[in-house]
Amino acid sequence: MDYDAFLNTYVLSQPHSVMRYDEGNETLWVKRAGALNPRWRYRLLGALTKACKVPVLSPVPNPGGRLAVATEVRRLQDFAARGLRAPQVLAVHADGFLMRHLGTPGQATPSLGNEMEDALSRGTSTVLVLWKQGLQAISKVHKAGTTLSQAFARNLVRCPDGVIGYIDFEDDPAAHLPLPVCQARDALCFVHSTAWILAQSSALPEARKHWKAWVQTLSPDARQVLQQSIARMSWASRLPMDRKLGRDGQRIRMAFELLRADPSN
Repeated sequence: MDYDAFLNTYVLSQPHSVMRYDEGNETLWVKRAGALNPRWRYRLLGALTKACKVPVLSPVPNPGGRLAVATEVRRLQDFAARGLRAPQVLAVHADGFLMRHLGTPGQATPSLGNEMEDALSRGTSTVLVLWKQGLQAISKVHKAGTTLSQAFARNLVRCPDGVIGYIDFEDDPAAHLPLPVCQARDALCFVHSTAWILAQSSALPEARKHWKAWVQTLSPDARQVLQQSIARMSWASRLPMDRKLGRDGQRIRMAFELLRADPSN
């Protein structure tokens, strides 16, 4: 198959920025450059982060457009070179790129977040197994000397062979922040996106034990950043457990319930 020709055919004509194509015995994705993102948002968020003295929350610029395409292609190729499971880049255009589907051709590859939600009906232990696989997948990235872009459970996908793959690399945190800060940021992103599922499955008490042990596997610098960040976010312990402040407030509260297992507390 001529992947360059395929990309040139669809990159500018497809109605959505990301689209899936089932071609013969393989499944492909074309991702087109999106709109540019205004810089003032990042400057404002950066000022707020400095005022709160929590560098791990520093915004990572995502300019959008062609620059975001170039960043994602570079990061996907870098992950592959490090032996990390990520979509294979098959062709590149200034306005987009073509990548191979991580899963079985013609079938969806669910995100770890969706798998955890679907596992709620199967009990605490099933949810915990999936959650621990996510932590192990993040550790694998850190041991390879790099970081994710946004380590939310939606950006971790479990391939048919059970290996966790990584997607969505439109920004590069390590280009703007020290690596230990980026790796602590990975940990917080994952907790924020999964703690509420753990809470629904009554898995938080058991998860705290695993979290405490996992924190010890971080590099000393990343662990220090994480512990300092958690200490400065102690205000989250005063948030209500219910949805009085909305779902986002509740998720932050559930995340802090897990984070308080950190050895510094």
